[in-house]
Amino acid sequence: MSTMDKLQTLIIIAAVGIGLAIGQIPAALYYAEMIILPSLLLMMYGLFLTIPLRQLRQAFANLRFLSASAVINYMWTPLLAWGLGAIFLSEHPALWIGFMMLMVTPCTDWYLVFTSIARGNVPLSASILPMNLMLQLLLLPVYLLVFSGTVGTFDLSSLAESVLLVLALPFGLALLTRALLRRRPAWLERGITPFFAKAQLWFLSLAIAAMFASQGSQLFAHMETVYILLVPVLLFFSINYIVGGLASRLLGFSYEDSASLRLTILARNSPVALAIAVTAFPDEPLVALALVVGPLIELPVLALITQLLLSGTRRRPVSGRSSIDR
Repeated sequence: MSTMDKLQTLIIIAAVGIGLAIGQIPAALYYAEMIILPSLLLMMYGLFLTIPLRQLRQAFANLRFLSASAVINYMWTPLLAWGLGAIFLSEHPALWIGFMMLMVTPCTDWYLVFTSIARGNVPLSASILPMNLMLQLLLLPVYLLVFSGTVGTFDLSSLAESVLLVLALPFGLALLTRALLRRRPAWLERGITPFFAKAQLWFLSLAIAAMFASQGSQLFAHMETVYILLVPVLLFFSINYIVGGLASRLLGFSYEDSASLRLTILARNSPVALAIAVTAFPDEPLVALALVVGPLIELPVLALITQLLLSGTRRRPVSGRSSIDR
């Protein structure tokens, strides 16, 4: 791992602290709000630009892993998230929406880092990354529409506008960039793509700092948010960890593939959900707040889970083979 990967959690936490400190300056509030959306757009543009879409076909090389991941992430997990929200967040509809938006979007970046730490099958996990990104972008609005009747109402036009602005626009610009630089691949592969691969964390941190600067008063007024979300978030990870283990045993996965499956169904994609929430729910800051508090719980939990998985490797040999090649 690079130093940036190792310090990712600390950088995000530092961004929260810096944002809260800046938020105490009244004149900074106006400028903080102006920074949020551009930072998220740049982050999403970089994400789309660095995603290896050509690997999409490789995801179908291992149908068992693909099927298990898809069923758990896009069928089981939405129901689990809704159920946990119904039990613990029914009196907090904005937090319920934020919680659901976080849990129904599988991670497309740092889960590979944790998979590598846990000695999982990184090539296999990476192969389904483009598919996960495409499916969550298509299904997130659907999940919100399906569950909105029980969670609360929201403006459909605002949701459509946010999807077009935060997802379609950067995705289109990323495709346009690739097309324009098709005859100069070195510019893309050695210059632009590596820059955005490293800069995504900084754009995300800038957006988080700006959001906490603009909504710091909301957080201080709702400090109980962390405690309200703690139980459902921890239950989500605990239940899906067990589900991933059961599915792996049922399908006869090796340790490497089992570790990959568990981290694929556990790690969540808060940047994508946050980008939509900021534009779709401008009058509900607690929705976005849930999407920032959630990862602050998630990252330490994922670090703990990788150590739990690694403890099992001391009792079994690691084959190191990729399911894609088998």
